[in-house]
Amino acid sequence: MSPTEKLTILITGCSPGGMGAALAVAFHSAGHHVYATARNPSKLSPLAEQSIQTLTLDVTSSTSIASAVSAVTASLAPTKGLDILINNAAGNYTMPVVDATLPAARELFDVNVWAQLAVTQAFLPLLLRSTTTGTSPKPDADFQPLIVNHTSVGSKAALPFQGIYNASKAALAMLTTTMRMELAPFGIRVVDLKTAGVKTNIIANSNFNSAAAAGGGGERLPAGSIFAPAREVVERIMSQEGLADRGITPEQWAGEVAGVLLGRNPPGEIWKGESALVARMAMAIPCGLAESVVKKMTGLDEVEEVIRKARLG
Repeated sequence: MSPTEKLTILITGCSPGGMGAALAVAFHSAGHHVYATARNPSKLSPLAEQSIQTLTLDVTSSTSIASAVSAVTASLAPTKGLDILINNAAGNYTMPVVDATLPAARELFDVNVWAQLAVTQAFLPLLLRSTTTGTSPKPDADFQPLIVNHTSVGSKAALPFQGIYNASKAALAMLTTTMRMELAPFGIRVVDLKTAGVKTNIIANSNFNSAAAAGGGGERLPAGSIFAPAREVVERIMSQEGLADRGITPEQWAGEVAGVLLGRNPPGEIWKGESALVARMAMAIPCGLAESVVKKMTGLDEVEEVIRKARLG
């Protein structure tokens, strides 16, 4: 893209400790105007203190989305549009697929899929405005507005007990690929941002680890689960212990991502984070071999052994 002017960039999900906040700082530091948004505006004060414009935006609320669009529109000059929309807000859910409750699964898809579509549709007129100045093409022929959907390497690689989360990210990835083709005639680029290991609070905020989940103690494997004989091992995997401290820092990740998005001709897929390249290369491995590696890596092989013994006993 190599923009020659100050860009307007809106990012969802910018609460402290996450990748959205780090991205907001990275783009702001590069000299661009950032709208950092979150459901709870009080959490945005650290960004506001850095002179980053903050807005309330609950991506699951049509009223909140409409209010955010109105606020951004009112703050822009009549011929100025939104240059980059980054759909970053997301939820997490850990549970064996057969034990997942449908309300929880639907709620996650509402956040990770349908809310992303709702936000994109709402801000599309402002993105289209950035493809033109009045009725003439923008003078910067290399510039094209961007929609960036933050998916995950999990949209490609299955991990045990994260099936609902990964499925939601895979659904968003397919929507992203389709939008890339459909919006190309209108001069809008669409990017799938696939992230691997980054040290954020997403694991701490999962349904298993969050103090706010399941009445204060976090959500555990249900009593009647077929995995009950291996409960200890399964719940250790569900907790994702050891993963919270792994990965690159959000600041490093954001700097790398911002550099690619602000460069000339951003690719349709961006893979960033610890082991992102390894995950991408693993896509070429036959599924049987890949699943064997994942089982050993996550401890699912232990679960299999316990379950086999329990069924034989």
